[in-house]
Amino acid sequence: MIEMLRPRELRAWGMLGMNARNLDFIGRYNPRSRFPLVDNKLRTKLIAEQYGVPVPRLRFAVDQQHQVNDALRKLAELDGFAIKPAKGSGGKGIWVITGRRKDAFLKSSGASVELSDLSRHMSNTLAGLYSLGGGADTVIVEDLITADPIFDDYSYEGVPDIRVIVFKGYPVMAMLRLATHASDGKANLHQGAVGVGLALDTGRCASAVQFDRRIEAHPDTGADLANVAVPEWPALLELAASCYEMTGLGYLGTDIVIDRDRGPMLLELNARPGLSIQIANGRGLVPRLRHVESLGAGPHPSAAGRVSYAIGTLAAL
Repeated sequence: MIEMLRPRELRAWGMLGMNARNLDFIGRYNPRSRFPLVDNKLRTKLIAEQYGVPVPRLRFAVDQQHQVNDALRKLAELDGFAIKPAKGSGGKGIWVITGRRKDAFLKSSGASVELSDLSRHMSNTLAGLYSLGGGADTVIVEDLITADPIFDDYSYEGVPDIRVIVFKGYPVMAMLRLATHASDGKANLHQGAVGVGLALDTGRCASAVQFDRRIEAHPDTGADLANVAVPEWPALLELAASCYEMTGLGYLGTDIVIDRDRGPMLLELNARPGLSIQIANGRGLVPRLRHVESLGAGPHPSAAGRVSYAIGTLAAL
């Protein structure tokens, strides 16, 4: 198992370590001036709309405490929504409200919350409780994603998403993240979600892990993870690849959801994507990253061309 290998063995597998990621890829290919575009989910959403990249509909945003009461009146009229910090990370501070029970709201985990809980949560968010640097933040309220029914057997209390690592505009590795009871309905691996490594050429399951341990079935639904196949795969990869031009970031994590009605949509971006995607896939990023570096500047100027190259060439590395 990869998680049991020694450092020398991990290097032999082509595993990218944190220092190499930070120095050779993030530090070299991600201009610091572009970080605010992805560190702030509201800015990401607005620039995506400018570039015609589909995103969940923004209902409203709150950036001042005095706006909270008006926000509560708006929320009282909704049956479902997602509320999240603009500058949050790791899934912290995200509440997904999927329905109502009389005057109470129901989270994706089944827990109920009152308007007073939402008020407190928004105040905490504004104060920076969930933000990257602990500074003042903005509350985003957006429409719920209606997950593609193909994932009904594979996700528990939450909507699955697909993380695609994009390097110089080329998709180089991908995984599907499936919510579990342990992750409180969030597709976050550190909180206990399942990571399903996806074959870059087909979008089918290559391997699956939870808490960095190999698994074969979803821990809550019992569904066989070997049968996972992500629909609209080339279109999804093209959406991810197009974020290179949109952000100007060379090393990028793109988080995508597949809506039942709208298809692939961008959820958020990450200029410092984690490394556990390698554990989910059972292979390292280094061979693919170094190959893309060897291509030089601009051999495939379009996102579609880069996706075609990734599917035909990078997938074999």
